[in-house]
Amino acid sequence: MLPVRSFSMLLLAAALCFASCDDKNKPTPTPTEQDLYGNAARPTWTAIEVPDMTASMTAVIKVQKLAGVAIPDSCVGGNDVLAAFSGETCLGIAQPQDGLFFLFVAGPTTNDQELTANVTLRYYSAHYTNLFEAKDAFPFANDARLGTVAEPFKPTFVVAK
Repeated sequence: MLPVRSFSMLLLAAALCFASCDDKNKPTPTPTEQDLYGNAARPTWTAIEVPDMTASMTAVIKVQKLAGVAIPDSCVGGNDVLAAFSGETCLGIAQPQDGLFFLFVAGPTTNDQELTANVTLRYYSAHYTNLFEAKDAFPFANDARLGTVAEPFKPTFVVAK
């Protein structure tokens, strides 16, 4: 009787081990630079016409991490582009200058909550031929400044879906 009971206990322990080792419980692998590469074409974003917008804010942005991976400054180049969006409406576009993006974000003076409630950033990296988006949105505020040359805003970017 003892060997059958021991065998049953062993089977039960093995079943519990396999049940706890399903995909949901596996740790998320740490991304590497190799995970940043894609095959996305450079987007052809078009910002809304500034005369239609009578309010604005500015942002000085530095891209230094993509999907949790620190990237060297040399990976940010002249063919990169960063844009501010509200939903699918592009509110501003910038290309890097000396490693920083100087972004002019246009918006309406009226309190168009839908258009300005959640401004998100999208970034195309020519080096990685991939599109990234900022994890967090920020509200549009007329005459606001986000970041400075001395202390640029450094959003957290993830690979766009």
